[in-house]
Amino acid sequence: MPGVAALIRDDRGRLLLIRRSDNGRLSLPAGAMDPGETAAFAVRREVWEETGLEVEPVALAGVLGPRRSVYENGDQVEYTVAVFRCLVRGGMLRAVDGEAAGFEWLHPEELAELGYPHALLVWEPGDPPYFDPPAD
Repeated sequence: MPGVAALIRDDRGRLLLIRRSDNGRLSLPAGAMDPGETAAFAVRREVWEETGLEVEPVALAGVLGPRRSVYENGDQVEYTVAVFRCLVRGGMLRAVDGEAAGFEWLHPEELAELGYPHALLVWEPGDPPYFDPPAD
């Protein structure tokens, strides 16, 4: 299943994370693409739905996947996720649709539990895109 995620930094280099209301875990703003959406539109929609921020995706930081997720009801899905570096262009940080129980700004070095590769979390425009290594 195609998905998107956003790397949104503040002026201190910290990444915006949401505290998910369904499981209490920290996550990048992210979600599944809806049928007919482009990845750029989907990341804008997901960030708006989860944070109330209007963002502009400015660069593709990398592609992850497949990544398996198991939901509380036992459903399983494998996502391939396009991760975009995004700039905030408007809006106000707030929980819009109930997906986020709160927000945190953390430095990439503090994010080992997210499960994202460190190289992706510190990605900057001009760096080569991150790709998961091929499975052998």
